[in-house]
Amino acid sequence: MLQVIGSGFGRTGTLSTKLALEQLGFGPCYHMEEVMKRTSHLAAWWRFAGGTAVDWDALLDGFHSTVDFPASLVYADLLRRNPDAKVLHNVRDPERWYESARETIYHARSLFPSWMRRLIPPLGWVADMPDRLIWQQLFGGRFEDRAHAIGVFNNWTEEVKRSVPADRLLVFDVTGGWPPLCAFLGVPVPNTPFPHVNERARMLRLFWRIRAGVYGGMVLALLAVAALAYSWFG
Repeated sequence: MLQVIGSGFGRTGTLSTKLALEQLGFGPCYHMEEVMKRTSHLAAWWRFAGGTAVDWDALLDGFHSTVDFPASLVYADLLRRNPDAKVLHNVRDPERWYESARETIYHARSLFPSWMRRLIPPLGWVADMPDRLIWQQLFGGRFEDRAHAIGVFNNWTEEVKRSVPADRLLVFDVTGGWPPLCAFLGVPVPNTPFPHVNERARMLRLFWRIRAGVYGGMVLALLAVAALAYSWFG
């Protein structure tokens, strides 16, 4: 059963918020990082992006909170299924959000060439799922139009405010730290600093590790095939 449902976009301090929620006892928290760890979840979200229904209760079984894409895109469905949950809406300065998103999660759409995505299906899911759900459906294929993308960002916040009762919603900027979050959730403020993760640097390192690992694995596989061929025909 979800206790906290995140409705904010990625690149709004969601990873720091995930760690904070888990420290406060609302974990495990479902974040894009959790999706990327689970091939079955990648496949489920990829199918959902293509129009296939998903059993959210089954997919999120064992999680007590959500933040970040892609779960934030279905916050309304999750709230209907978890009527006692509270909604946490991460925000940040729209201009800074756009720059951060463009340099990280939008950049990831070109991480692997199309031939590689077809050859290794999970890589296709990694690239195609957010491309369909976020860049095509949410932003209408116009994320590179800065004004349009920022408009979508701001309009989403206004829609969340309209659709969620005020007493169950916190519009949260991570620079506010523990006090607003703890007051909203009705828990004591910890004696430890609020977690602040350099998500941009962490994400870029992750992208390059994935890419290097895939390309390295392909090189090793080709060398093995070449060695085998040489042993047979050399």
